[in-house]
Amino acid sequence: MVTIRNGSLLPVPSKPLQISRLPLDVQPVDGSDSGVPSSTSIHLSLIVPTYNESGNIEKIVRILSNLLDQALPHHYELIVVDDDSPDRTWELAQALMQEYPHLHVMRRQTERGLSTAVIRGWQAARGEFLGVIDGDLQHPPEVLLKLLSELDQGADLAVASRHVEEGGVSDWSIIRRFLSRGAQMLGLVILPRAISRVSDPMSGYFMLRRRAIAGKLLNPLGYKILIEVLGRGAIEQIAEVGYVFQEREEGESKVTWKQYKEYIHHLLRLRFSTGRLGRVRQKIDFPIGRFSRFILVGFSGLIVDMGSLYLLYDILGLGLTRSAILAAELAIINNFFWNDRWTFGDLSKKQPQWRKVIKRLAKFNIVCLMGLILKILLLNALFNGLHLNAYIANFLAIAAVTIWNFWINLKLSWRVTETK
Repeated sequence: MVTIRNGSLLPVPSKPLQISRLPLDVQPVDGSDSGVPSSTSIHLSLIVPTYNESGNIEKIVRILSNLLDQALPHHYELIVVDDDSPDRTWELAQALMQEYPHLHVMRRQTERGLSTAVIRGWQAARGEFLGVIDGDLQHPPEVLLKLLSELDQGADLAVASRHVEEGGVSDWSIIRRFLSRGAQMLGLVILPRAISRVSDPMSGYFMLRRRAIAGKLLNPLGYKILIEVLGRGAIEQIAEVGYVFQEREEGESKVTWKQYKEYIHHLLRLRFSTGRLGRVRQKIDFPIGRFSRFILVGFSGLIVDMGSLYLLYDILGLGLTRSAILAAELAIINNFFWNDRWTFGDLSKKQPQWRKVIKRLAKFNIVCLMGLILKILLLNALFNGLHLNAYIANFLAIAAVTIWNFWINLKLSWRVTETK
């Protein structure tokens, strides 16, 4: 039994990063009615990881408590897990515990990192459902109720996503958008089975059933805890809820280049530790029919490319380079049109506005350009490095790039993020 004195800090678990299968039995040591229910009545345990959030902590606790007091009166707990902030966020949070009886605070002095902070909070949690929300007010708290509703309806994992209907970002620069999408694309390449299950694997705002992650030995790195959950959890049904990512009200962003390096390291760690075992456990769900249509469209693009090159170069007398570039772009437009209407037609119908069509076309162009670069690199590696026959090397490079173009377009080009 874990005991909590009224107003005292939660002890930091020292055992391996593993969630218990049954909620902990936590009771006040003095036997008094502290306002905190027994473990069996806790429905949701929500973790708020913090570091230097003194300007936000009182507001986020007040908003979350008021919201959950109405939705889950006496059946929830908030757990602030602070990494020994120099601004003493943990102390400010601890002072709020008298006013908010469902609030608990953990101060970590020997560990660092958002992902492990969340797991340590879950280890001390008593709820059937486990959740996480940022402490900087960039995640709109009202979305919690939608996530909770999805779990109540049977989902194992409910993710707040910026890349579905009603989702978006408030005021991101082009560079920040590029880095975010680039990180997601990299995840699709390194860890496709886990990353492709959700539209926003970079999200740090989600809830899941305890049983979906219980008993799994976790080994996260950096900020992206959802990737660890997707890679190692026993998750079948996933629901997504749109939300608009807000700008900070107080404090400074903690995203640095170090986090991007840790993200790549985390992906590789999961790939090598779970990829092969995952393939043994489950069949790969590859959309063969859609891929076949994509290949047929590619053949039509080849005809357009060759015909356009003949018309522009031999008939109109344009230079070879200009003719080849224009012919390639006409082929890309042809392929996009048929893919948008036929290959991915079911997805396109959900976003028919011209603005969205243009965004899909722009993404399709970028993916095809990247595919062309990848083909050249593979061709040189197979021909010059492995000394394969030039035609065999070219065929293998085309096959690899075709799969690349299809998969990335499926996961990126036909997903449109709204900015509000």
